[in-house]
Amino acid sequence: MKNVELKGIIPPILTPMNSDESINLKELGNQIERMLEGGVHGLFPFGTNGEGYILSENEKIEVLEATIDQVKHRVPVYAGTGCISTADTIRISRKAQELGADVLSIITPSFALASQKELYDHYVEVARHVDIPIVLYNIPARTGNKLLPETVAKLAKDVDIIMGAKDSSGDWDNLLAYINLTKDLDKDFRVLSGNDSLILPCLEAGGAGGIAGCANVYPHVLASIYELFKAGKLEEAKAAQDSIASFRAVFKYGNPNTVVKKAVSLLGYPVGDCRRPFNDLCDEGVTALKQVLKENTDKGMC
Repeated sequence: MKNVELKGIIPPILTPMNSDESINLKELGNQIERMLEGGVHGLFPFGTNGEGYILSENEKIEVLEATIDQVKHRVPVYAGTGCISTADTIRISRKAQELGADVLSIITPSFALASQKELYDHYVEVARHVDIPIVLYNIPARTGNKLLPETVAKLAKDVDIIMGAKDSSGDWDNLLAYINLTKDLDKDFRVLSGNDSLILPCLEAGGAGGIAGCANVYPHVLASIYELFKAGKLEEAKAAQDSIASFRAVFKYGNPNTVVKKAVSLLGYPVGDCRRPFNDLCDEGVTALKQVLKENTDKGMC
């Protein structure tokens, strides 16, 4: 198994698109460099913010190949390989490993309700067919399936290559249970927050960082939460954490993915819109977003 330290701020990097909704690989390269210059600790192509849910398998391979080629081992690359079926998840996970991904982020199956036993068996079977670290990905609001803390702890204990979990439930008690139920294992299991507002609390509780969509807009600010915390500068880390609240407040106007991509576009980067039908942000939302971006730019956040 690859020796990869799961830590820090890992942006689920946007997938830039042209006006015809084809992938803009040139701008993807620019965004990768922008993230790395901001000090992030990993990159996660075609995650939720990267619109992995609407990309074809060939497009995912294209994005992963381009990302790995651009990154050149400067930070770990996390590939989102979860599918609804176990067989498809195995196939795509093996392909990602073959292409050179460092970590597999595997979301729970979606749409059909799965029992905890079915989820456990799914991950165990996928792990039998790969040998790079796996991060479990819990986002029940999007998938309809919740990975309970007890299931995460059992998978962490029973499967050597399951090395971490990302919790995007937004439920602090659930995230804390992930940390507490895995902290005494005979391996370095890492818990990452998938909710950007919980990154610092996650770190303070013993977690390892966050897979942070807002890092697409403010890479340096998000990376600084982790770096300041590790340096013992807790007040400064809290200030960095609190500074993204006004931006996150704009999420009430639309899909957070749409807001994040629109924000990066308004900052002057040609990333395009989200792929239809998830491409609309109401006029009120655009106005609020422009105001927040201006205020935060004036504060030196961009």
